[in-house]
Amino acid sequence: MLIVTGTIEITPEGVEAARKAAQEMVAETVKEAGCTVYEFSQILGHANRFRIYEEWESQAALEEHFATPHMATFQAVLGKVGVTESLIYRITGGDKKPLR
Repeated sequence: MLIVTGTIEITPEGVEAARKAAQEMVAETVKEAGCTVYEFSQILGHANRFRIYEEWESQAALEEHFATPHMATFQAVLGKVGVTESLIYRITGGDKKPLR
C-alpha cells in the first residue's frame, strides 16, 4: 500500500475554483483501478487550506493516475487559482492496521 497525504493552500480568491476542481477530480479518481481511498477536504478554521489523502495499491497505480486526463485538468486549475503552499508526501512500506 502507498499513501499520499498533505496540504495545499490556495489564495482566498481561488478557493471556490479549487473546490469545484477537487470535486470533479475525486469523482473520477475513485473509479481508477488501484485507488482504495481518495479524499480532498477543506480544513476547518483555514478556509483556503485543503487536505489531500489517498491510498493506492501500488506505485504503478499511482503513476497511471498521474497520466489521466482528469489529473491534467486538475493541475491546470491549480496553476490558475494561486497555490501559495503545497506540502504533499508519499508514505510507503507500512501495513495498514486499526489503531485499537
